[in-house]
Amino acid sequence: VQLVESGGGLVQAGGSLRLSCVASGTIFSINAMGWYRLAPGKQRELVANITSEDMVNYGDSVKGRFTISRDKVKNTVYLQMNSLKPEDTAVYYCNTEGRFYSDYAIDPVDFNSWGDGTQVTVSS
Repeated sequence: VQLVESGGGLVQAGGSLRLSCVASGTIFSINAMGWYRLAPGKQRELVANITSEDMVNYGDSVKGRFTISRDKVKNTVYLQMNSLKPEDTAVYYCNTEGRFYSDYAIDPVDFNSWGDGTQVTVSS
């Protein structure tokens, strides 16, 4: 399963960006889709995720500013980021887990895939 992210870029503090991530491949089902970020000198942290039952979870630092949503038909997850701060600067990675049809198995098998990341830079 491949993930392709888009929407990153450079924005001034207080501005907004919208990230998108499309999952493609022989997908049987998706359990959850989400976003993580990695900033220089810091550990990777959860930004937000959303389950197949539309349960959402946000990292403490983005609550009230970021909104995650999902298009189940398009296998796409979005991250609307408002009121951006310089400390939001990081590479944002899409993560998806579920089941897919493998060439080596009759029944669907589990997968957990990561995108290549998209850079978000917030200037002060």
